[in-house]
Amino acid sequence: MSLACGLPLLECVYCLACARWAWKRCLHTGEADSATWGLASAADFEPVPRMCRLVMANYEPDLSASAPLLFAPPGGYGVDPACVLRRRTYADTRGRVTPYLLYLDHAHADIVLALRGLNLVKESDYALLLDNRLGKRRFDGGYVHNGLLRAAGWVLDAECDLLRDLLERYPDYTLTFTGHSLGAGIAAMLTMVVVLNLDKLGNVERSRTRCYAMAPARCMSLNLAVRYADVINSVVLQDDFLPRTATPLEDIFKSILCLPCLLCLRCLRDTCIPEDAMLKDPRRLYAPGRIYHIVERKMCRCGRYPPVVKTAVPVDGRFEHIVLSCNATADHAIVWIEREAQKALDVSCLF
Repeated sequence: MSLACGLPLLECVYCLACARWAWKRCLHTGEADSATWGLASAADFEPVPRMCRLVMANYEPDLSASAPLLFAPPGGYGVDPACVLRRRTYADTRGRVTPYLLYLDHAHADIVLALRGLNLVKESDYALLLDNRLGKRRFDGGYVHNGLLRAAGWVLDAECDLLRDLLERYPDYTLTFTGHSLGAGIAAMLTMVVVLNLDKLGNVERSRTRCYAMAPARCMSLNLAVRYADVINSVVLQDDFLPRTATPLEDIFKSILCLPCLLCLRCLRDTCIPEDAMLKDPRRLYAPGRIYHIVERKMCRCGRYPPVVKTAVPVDGRFEHIVLSCNATADHAIVWIEREAQKALDVSCLF
């Protein structure tokens, strides 16, 4: 009898907790995350659309001038095939890192290494994401994602000699790492590894190194995210779910075929664990560096409007809550990030 009475009580408590969580989430909108931030400058944000296009170029089977482009945005990538110095495919990397290309951008005096994002049909990409060790990998006084750090180390070992030669040959050029999603996390890790090992690249100055991480996974602890904000920039489009997902990535992909399971897990964590306790956890991972948040929709307003770009180096939490939005996954797409970033520059919404 007591068991029969206990079960409805537990169900009621669980339902109330879920209702409380859903109510709080429904009131939370994407633009609220950066409501107090300042506007980005056009000069600082200018490289973002260009970096997006270089990342997207990794998806083309052939970048030669005579080959048709299959995935190019309007106007193409603006990529000169003669400036693609090296291109690595899955066959070259043997699953240790996502495909990438090394591009010499003479027009902008830039040496760019661009990594593509997650390939949903490649088991090796999932292996990188799931190799997290619960965020316990120590690095430079903080914590990082283990699999992404290993992938970054592999890239540096593979391209170290070529990068050093290029930096010596072009002393006025910057060195830029960029990527999308999984590749963004690797690019951020690679930037940190390079900054800590500048002697490997001929004692290049820290100021010549930078990173643009498009829709990155949460991959480093808050102290590292703030410390490297001068060289690492994260770009987040409106409601993108991945930079907001503090749930360990291995839990996400175990639950990816069961969305209610993932929502249940988030509900229980948000309800039962005080937010202050979660934010004080030194192993909690965050989106890296300075944040650029592209805002193009507002609550109770239909459709998109001319985007604005807010920026800050948050120290009291970064995109802590998932936005319950039909655009949460669409905003993760590199195609939309490139389009809205370019539109922000074209309509002069930055100051």
